[in-house]
Amino acid sequence: MTTRILSGIRPTGHIHLGNYLGAIRSWVSMLDQVDERLFCIVDQHALTTAEDAKDLRKNTLTIAAAYIASGIDPVKNHIFVQSHVPAHTELAWYFNCITPMGWLSRMTQFKDKAGKNKDQTMTGLFVYPALMAADILIYKATHVPVGEDQKQHVELTRDIAQAFNNYVENNFFPLPEPIIKSETARIMSLRDGLKKMSKSDPSDYSRIHLLDDNETIELKIRKAKTDTDPIPGLVNNLEQRPEAKNLLSLYALFTNSSLAKVIQEFEGKQFSEFKPKLAEATISHLAPIRDAMIKLLADEAMLLQHLKKGADAANTIAKKTIKDVRSALNMV
Repeated sequence: MTTRILSGIRPTGHIHLGNYLGAIRSWVSMLDQVDERLFCIVDQHALTTAEDAKDLRKNTLTIAAAYIASGIDPVKNHIFVQSHVPAHTELAWYFNCITPMGWLSRMTQFKDKAGKNKDQTMTGLFVYPALMAADILIYKATHVPVGEDQKQHVELTRDIAQAFNNYVENNFFPLPEPIIKSETARIMSLRDGLKKMSKSDPSDYSRIHLLDDNETIELKIRKAKTDTDPIPGLVNNLEQRPEAKNLLSLYALFTNSSLAKVIQEFEGKQFSEFKPKLAEATISHLAPIRDAMIKLLADEAMLLQHLKKGADAANTIAKKTIKDVRSALNMV
């Protein structure tokens, strides 16, 4: 069976370390393990909240540059913008017609973002999981690399695929499998080790952007929240020290080491002694990516050409799927 993966990032705000370590780097590691690979910049998802839609064009191109600079070759892989493939939204409408509202109302991200103002929440935020399912199923993707916090969306996608299959009485869509790599870290805020690193955090010191210069990276790591206790000798001793665990985990990721080995290396040392080492490792890893991104963004015409190539390939797949969907629904 041909294996095909699909994944993407919303182009909202600055792309940061959490996006890279939590998603893009793991994608790069599996490029040789599947037959076909599609990486989308999901710009239509960014429209679900007004503040996220600001600077959409600039952010879309920045995400594309980050994909390529991180090692996703646009010649060997399909990198494209969601809105450049109209079949995504057409399929999402068909899914809206067979998806119970109860399924959507249980989605954790909707409940978190809507809060107590559900009646004032825009419809797009409520139904966007159906669009996410369409993003995946329009290509009949067999596998979807996601973080642990996105697993629920893939599970809903499987439910929607099965609901459609039942509706048309045919095994039309595959049930995609989530790929959640155990070694993929959930990168936490530099200001609060209990919160995920996020673009929406009001403090710029909570995250490291991929386009940050070396001095800014050093400053953010120096100001990162820790505690006064020395680094312990056992991983279990970090369970009640989330900020300490976060920084040590970052060092392990950047040096291709394990958390246990990092702790052994720095056991007994204060974080004032550890942070310069972390800054050095971070800069060593991110500087080449940042420089490549800057070069790509300086040649917008070439970047747009890469995106057009990806969209052409994606449309070829999507148009066939949507034609078959219409036929399965008995549409003229």
